[in-house]
Amino acid sequence: LYRKKIRPLELSSKYGHFHSPPLSPSDFDSKPMVLLLGQYSVGKTSFIRYLLGRDFPGQRIGPEPTTDRFVAIIKSEGEAGDKIVPGAALCSQADRPFRGLSPF
Repeated sequence: LYRKKIRPLELSSKYGHFHSPPLSPSDFDSKPMVLLLGQYSVGKTSFIRYLLGRDFPGQRIGPEPTTDRFVAIIKSEGEAGDKIVPGAALCSQADRPFRGLSPF
């Protein structure tokens, strides 16, 4: 539906200049994701630990702000374990569904 009806309308009206660029195939093919936003020290990292049922690479918990940008925790199969990918790197990859977050 999007590719046949909505995307042509977005392109012809130049919707991407005013709001967000048209969706790419990676936006539809990716696995579901969760985005957590909030003030520092309100429990975002603790909530992620609860959802995963374990610690994850790169986690830091403290009373002061510990992150000021977004990262993605990507589940890896096998012994390699999860990996943390900086958001700036993900925004520049066309095959990932993070291009809409590049202003942040």
